[in-house]
Amino acid sequence: MIFIAVKFTVLPEFTDQWLERLTPFTEATRAEPGNLWFDWSRSVDDPDQFVLLEAFQDDAAEAHVNSEHFAEAMRIMPTMLAATPDIINVTTEGDGWSKMAELSVPER
Repeated sequence: MIFIAVKFTVLPEFTDQWLERLTPFTEATRAEPGNLWFDWSRSVDDPDQFVLLEAFQDDAAEAHVNSEHFAEAMRIMPTMLAATPDIINVTTEGDGWSKMAELSVPER
């Protein structure tokens, strides 16, 4: 599995539009064969910062970065960003989330 975390710092004037303007990109990516998840979060400490967690089956990421919706997102994102995004991109075993070993919640 290819796991990617990207931290975006958005210009304040685009913060409230960021997710809406990227909805077509998000929906198209989630519909791609081999996409395991594509989830946005917003920082509780910095309202202008968004984090994207995404994962693909090992052979699916190349098709993603070569897609038309990816190219369109790469065209519009820089116009709304305050800085170049930070990224973590790793290949790891498995095909999804694992349970946290250090913390177990009793069944209810």
